[in-house]
Amino acid sequence: MKQLIESIVKPIVDHPDHVRVDKEENASRIVYKLSVHQEDTGKVIGKQGRVAKAIRSIVYSAAGSRHKKRTYVDIVD
Repeated sequence: MKQLIESIVKPIVDHPDHVRVDKEENASRIVYKLSVHQEDTGKVIGKQGRVAKAIRSIVYSAAGSRHKKRTYVDIVD
């Protein structure tokens, strides 16, 4: 799933070398924390959060079939 998120985000940003995805998992959920360069945060979120919603939608649909846990994608400063 980390590779999927990276492959979606890297072409969007100006600093693809600063894209990092960390995974936190517990018994009931998985959280992927996406961090990008400070200048690229707006590009990843998009106008009215449309890009972030699209990223989350893709990840949720891909993870829903694989995991029995709730999956979240957080964009970290």
